[in-house]
Amino acid sequence: MTNIDAKMVKKMRVETGAPMMDCKRALEEADGDWDKATDILRKKGMQSAEKRSSRETAEGRVFSYIHAGDKIGVLVEIDCETDFVARNDAFLQFGHDLCLHIAFTRPAHLSREEVPATEVEKERSFLLEQVREQMAGKPDEIQEKAVDGRMSQFFEARCLLEQKFVKENSKSIEDYRKQMVAKIGENLVIARFAVFAVGE
Repeated sequence: MTNIDAKMVKKMRVETGAPMMDCKRALEEADGDWDKATDILRKKGMQSAEKRSSRETAEGRVFSYIHAGDKIGVLVEIDCETDFVARNDAFLQFGHDLCLHIAFTRPAHLSREEVPATEVEKERSFLLEQVREQMAGKPDEIQEKAVDGRMSQFFEARCLLEQKFVKENSKSIEDYRKQMVAKIGENLVIARFAVFAVGE
């Protein structure tokens, strides 16, 4: 049994933003294995984020960002449960990060539910035709899986919540949002965004 000292717990607290007792429990459960303990905390955070997702978000703020050269501007509304959290440094950092991400990737929609059905159907038909040519002779279910995989890429290119976070592409924007919910302890909702680009 590895000895879990206060220094280790504090280091994990700083790195993950999780409560001290959760860090201690995760390190104990992982027998001192740092990566395993981080995974335990991440899963726990995601679960608590899911539980909080139904809570009302009546507070929040609108973040703005103007890119160097004043050619691109971004507005993002992020809602939370209390005005206290709306002033929290971690919340402010989250809003700033989102603005930068949106300025860089310029997604067309917030989520896949917002992509017009006609656009989705058109893309799926095109991909199905493409896959049938490229994978002729393969079973239908394998072709369908290939189409589903390419549709995921289609949504990732267009939908903010599904995009890989530009500062840390091992997680999506939705993963980042859930991480923040776990860290802050309140539900957070990315309500809407707008991108303004000169000449577009």
